[in-house]
Amino acid sequence: MSRSSRLLLLLQNLTTGRRPVTAARLAAELNVSERTVYRDIAELASLGVRVDGEPGVGYLLKPGFFLPPLMLTEDEAEAVLLGLDYVDQRGDEVLLQAGLNARAKIQAVLRSAAGSRASVRLSSPGPPAPPAFPENAVPLSRLRAAIRSQTKLGLTYRDAQGAESMRTAWPIQLAFLHNARILIAWCELRKDFRTFRTDRILSIRERERYPEPRAALLRRFRAEHGAVET
Repeated sequence: MSRSSRLLLLLQNLTTGRRPVTAARLAAELNVSERTVYRDIAELASLGVRVDGEPGVGYLLKPGFFLPPLMLTEDEAEAVLLGLDYVDQRGDEVLLQAGLNARAKIQAVLRSAAGSRASVRLSSPGPPAPPAFPENAVPLSRLRAAIRSQTKLGLTYRDAQGAESMRTAWPIQLAFLHNARILIAWCELRKDFRTFRTDRILSIRERERYPEPRAALLRRFRAEHGAVET
């Protein structure tokens, strides 16, 4: 087994466990020595993987680390790379950088034959996005933070006719469409879900946490409204 394959399997073992895993158990599962496990854990740490370890207790990944399955078939690799092409066309600065990093990681673990075939693509993402999206007065990073923390937002919003209004919104998702970026939220004024173009959000004020779980709101939105359109 190559070292890269062993590191991947080691990560998968750590990811699937909810309790600390001892070096002895990892060594047995990987068919290597405990000293090799220690070296591999140190290598993962040098690559930025946050691993907690305590003698006699074992190793556990710190919260926040996510490892998707990387044993991809050719069709799966094609699907993922096609999605990253869409991000390249329509993502903001945060997603563009994340897409570059994800693409590099995926291509690094593809076998050489599959990797060479992945460079000769079978699919394309369709027409390119507009040269530039309208500028946002409020950085998308603040909207993302509110979505993750499930924080109500007081919005100053300008509609297509230029009329301004004040809204209290429960933000649940960002949508990246062909010609606009959209904030999906529950609107307290309308007592219903609404979509707000991010370039028309003039200002926001973070408020208290909203009471309903974001995942439940998102399920309701999809059941009631389906896909987002402009």
